[in-house]
Amino acid sequence: MIYGYPDDFERFSYFCRASLDYIVKCGKQPDVLHLHNWETAIVGPLFWDIFFNKGLGGTRILLTCHDFNSQGIEQPNKLALCGLDPSNLHQHDRLQDNTNTQFVNILKGGVVYSNRVVIMSSIHPKHTIVRNLSHELEPTLNVHRDKLVVAPYGFEKSTWDPSRDYFLPENFNAENMNGKAICKVALLQQLGLSEHSSSILVGCNFSEGTDIDVKKMKDIVLNAKQKDVQLILMNTSEKQVLNQALESLQKQLKDDDNIKFVGAYDEVLSHLIFAGSDIILCRSFLDPSDETPLKALRYGTAPIAVGTHTHINRVIPFDRNLMNHDQEATKYSKIINNTFGNMSLGLAIDEIRSNPSTWKRRIVEAMSHDLSWDGECYEVHLAAYSAIKNM
Repeated sequence: MIYGYPDDFERFSYFCRASLDYIVKCGKQPDVLHLHNWETAIVGPLFWDIFFNKGLGGTRILLTCHDFNSQGIEQPNKLALCGLDPSNLHQHDRLQDNTNTQFVNILKGGVVYSNRVVIMSSIHPKHTIVRNLSHELEPTLNVHRDKLVVAPYGFEKSTWDPSRDYFLPENFNAENMNGKAICKVALLQQLGLSEHSSSILVGCNFSEGTDIDVKKMKDIVLNAKQKDVQLILMNTSEKQVLNQALESLQKQLKDDDNIKFVGAYDEVLSHLIFAGSDIILCRSFLDPSDETPLKALRYGTAPIAVGTHTHINRVIPFDRNLMNHDQEATKYSKIINNTFGNMSLGLAIDEIRSNPSTWKRRIVEAMSHDLSWDGECYEVHLAAYSAIKNM
């Protein structure tokens, strides 16, 4: 493992101190030192207390925080291992932990000693993160609120781009969607499904890590059957309960020509499912490890969440006051909130059939946004670099 050992702090603080020593001894003068999470957050106090006056007066500090679940809580005396003064830093406005005051909090130190802090969150705006998701760091984040910016997660555009995806029989983009219909026909042919390009095709990939209620999953499949849509289920999960449920369901529906089960992951088929489907089922819009909604939008496919906050024919709506603060919400959260975030599978199917032109406009609009790592996430970080470089 990279982390998860009793001596994590000793190892990471040694690495951080050695990195700063290397920069100074090599005569480097970087514009920005970019830190990630608590593991390198100790660079902040190290830089300002020790290295700022060693030829790095023009350097600034940026911290990207992927979440606040792990903060690096340690005994204050361990700070001396990398040359820091525990008595100077074990104070409430510096590294002292807000809850367990006998300890120091390394991530808190990163926030305090950074010039900007980028918080990674695709859906939640800044005030929600600070108030509800900061795990006791709320007082510190409020003091340093002007430093905080939010950036969404992304996906690898070089691999997932329908305009140049070499796995597809025909490429397409938001300006020319003709290739999507060709991909749909190719997908139906490959899986032996009836080739009605006008029918609604729903794709789903139960990948490793998928956490979905088995009963709900069965309800989804049976509901899709009643709605007379075509359904593709690709299962690459190793979870025994899910596998057994899918096998049982496959036997139950073995004579249904509109449902296809795929028992092993296929890279080419995976790309074709995103390109050829009208709807892609995903766990949630809140899980940063699930890139399914991002990829679906890129391929002109509607992502519909079937996780814990959804029901087969209704969705417990997101709080628009939490999601749609224009000054704080990411572009991705606005797209989801204004399109598919509050939509159940049943409603999506009905919308496609009753309002096809409106549905197509919605799809094309969502598809036109760059939600990859090169999009908004890049822009937020670049803006942070520029802002602190000019301080």
